[in-house]
Amino acid sequence: MQKAEVQKALERFRDHVVSVSKRNLTNSKKNSSKKLYNSIKGNVKAMPNSFSMEFTMEDYGVFQDAGVSGTKKKYNTPYSYKSKMPPVKAFDKWIVRKGLAPRKSGGQFTSRKSLAFLIARSVFRNGIKPSLFFTKPFEAAYKNLPQELVEAYGLDAIELFNEQIDQIIKNGNN
Repeated sequence: MQKAEVQKALERFRDHVVSVSKRNLTNSKKNSSKKLYNSIKGNVKAMPNSFSMEFTMEDYGVFQDAGVSGTKKKYNTPYSYKSKMPPVKAFDKWIVRKGLAPRKSGGQFTSRKSLAFLIARSVFRNGIKPSLFFTKPFEAAYKNLPQELVEAYGLDAIELFNEQIDQIIKNGNN
């Protein structure tokens, strides 16, 4: 497999992970602002002797993917709330986008500030359940990747080694 073929395989891997991650976000109804959805990107770089790949997204995407343990409800995640609640203002626009306007027992609307506080407190206590919107497609695609690329990197290494040997021979004859 040539270097160009390896790059194409990595680009297919990247495109698959990005598209399935975005679909998972939408299907799990975690795509209300589209900010996280639009931020998911991948980059493949080819250098003379190697390749690199990186995925980027909004910082909070890591917490949506891996989850966050609350003070009362625990998840299998390295992240947890301990003593500081999430910022109340973070839920204000979300409440508007979701069209939430609950009423008190007397029929009056609950203030958005009060509702945002109650949601923040609930997240603090119950945490954020892991969605694995990114982890699952990455791991699934990765399982299919190694065989194709092991061969490719093996051939590339042989090709690179042969080029280096040829260069050494040329330099030795001068």
